[in-house]
Amino acid sequence: MALPVRVTRQQPARWDPFREFEELSQRLNQLWENMLGGWPTLERWSPLADVEETDDAYTVEIDLPGVRREDVTVELVDGELRVSGEVKEKERRGIVRRQTRRTGRFDYVVQFPGEIDADQVTARLSDGVLTVRLPKAATAKPRRIEISA
Repeated sequence: MALPVRVTRQQPARWDPFREFEELSQRLNQLWENMLGGWPTLERWSPLADVEETDDAYTVEIDLPGVRREDVTVELVDGELRVSGEVKEKERRGIVRRQTRRTGRFDYVVQFPGEIDADQVTARLSDGVLTVRLPKAATAKPRRIEISA
């Protein structure tokens, strides 16, 4: 007696060679950490972010899940927003079978055209998202010019 076979059509998972290199790098770092007590790593990464522009301001939303406010630095230098910090690795007692979350130092840098009102810049970290609002300086805001007859 033949058994029925269910055929499903699923899209195959996309192969991302860069993700495999990233995982290999993380595994090698973890191996060195376990064998030799670690080595200084210069590898930094950049978190995912959205930049939105309105008539009066720029808003930058940066994904920083699990990061504490004390571990993040936000600076504005010559119209360039610099966000840096560290995602600390969690102390574990068991064997890590798979690790895909990023840890270590991160940097995010974005340059804005025009002038920013530096005194009015605000930053807020809530639900794993850092939101930085950068109001445009009065000279940088678009101004409608009336046409005379």
